[in-house]
Amino acid sequence: MNKFSKSTNRVLTRRGVLWLGQTCNFKCQFCYFLDRIKTKDHPEHPFMSLAKAKQICDTLVNYYHNNAIDIQGGEPTIYPQIHELITHCRQTGLLPTLITNGLVLANQKSCKKLKDAGIRDLLISVHGLGDDFDTLVGVRGAHKKQMQALENLITVGIPFRFNCVLSKVSLKKLSAIAQLAIDKGAGVVNFIAFNPFEDQQKQGRRSALNVPLYKEVAPFLMEAMEILHKAEVECNVRYFPLCMVKEKYRKSLYNFQQLSYDIHEWDYASWSWTGMQSQRMRDGEISRTISLKEATVEPPTYPGPLQFMAIKAREKLAGYPTLLNAAVSINRTIGKTMANTGKQNTTDMAEESLYRENARIRAQRHCCYVYAERCDQCSVKSICDGFHGDYASLFGSEEASPIILPETINDPKYYISHQLKVVEEEDYGWAK
Repeated sequence: MNKFSKSTNRVLTRRGVLWLGQTCNFKCQFCYFLDRIKTKDHPEHPFMSLAKAKQICDTLVNYYHNNAIDIQGGEPTIYPQIHELITHCRQTGLLPTLITNGLVLANQKSCKKLKDAGIRDLLISVHGLGDDFDTLVGVRGAHKKQMQALENLITVGIPFRFNCVLSKVSLKKLSAIAQLAIDKGAGVVNFIAFNPFEDQQKQGRRSALNVPLYKEVAPFLMEAMEILHKAEVECNVRYFPLCMVKEKYRKSLYNFQQLSYDIHEWDYASWSWTGMQSQRMRDGEISRTISLKEATVEPPTYPGPLQFMAIKAREKLAGYPTLLNAAVSINRTIGKTMANTGKQNTTDMAEESLYRENARIRAQRHCCYVYAERCDQCSVKSICDGFHGDYASLFGSEEASPIILPETINDPKYYISHQLKVVEEEDYGWAK
């Protein structure tokens, strides 16, 4: 097992990410890439060549100065050259993690091959338990195989962490998943709000049938968080409004402004580049590198009439789902146009300020987050994303409850600086 300690020091992450192709042995209901996984002729469906994957990894090291990488597919364990790629990462200075459903790892020999290749750890997608999990991922017997995979990893000695999407089906099992993490020795548990990134943005994919209200999630989530906190297991919650949990749990909430301070999360600079389609397709050359400044686009000082309408509509209509749908659609289209044609941020900002500006753009322009009117009373509004635009279009934002403090908070690390986070021995020199 990897040696680690825990630290409250918050530094910018140095981890990159690589999508090998959207080929998978699961069909998760909430997958961000559901269409690409189902559609074999989609340009991002097939796995890329080993040569292209190596070239991307080399760029992450040499240009973006990443020292760790999350490798995902689809499902990376079924990538034919996964062991060669892991070894290449190790040799070039990237500590490799696989984001995996673990199905292949029910075979202990597969675990041993990963260890021999040089895997650092695994991020296991534990999105439910029992039959509920099988239903969510579309594979009968998946839960049983995943539990066997965990036993194999323990036997072979590969560290692992958990990811769990907060779907409606999984809520009542969150405490059991937390206890499973403790019993099996998972180093970290991440709970992820069900958000419409990528293919999930299509209308009708998310509804009240599969997306729980934040207020429905909160009691189950806090119960699971309490179990993990008592066992001193790191717990992180992504894309969840700060006001929806009690103060003691806010140190574990990571929205866009906080993500860059989790060293197991992705660096916005390299993520902006690897997220481009040319770096996610089987065919074609990789594109030129882009700096974080190039990826961070400032909105115009004086927005045009359409953008002004969209921004104001989002702010004023947050509580009116039907009307908000139109504003979200308009603003998402405008945001994409701005990303392609808007003026680039050429201000010589400090690195952390630039990352924060990029975080705001990801939330406000890419995901159309909105604030409820009562958010204006909140002391932490400037460090909270608010409510995802598509979520607000479904449910409104009346759940918002202002956090009132003696002063206005403008430091995104205000809460997370109190959390003890895992730092592996290899990262002591810069992250501890």
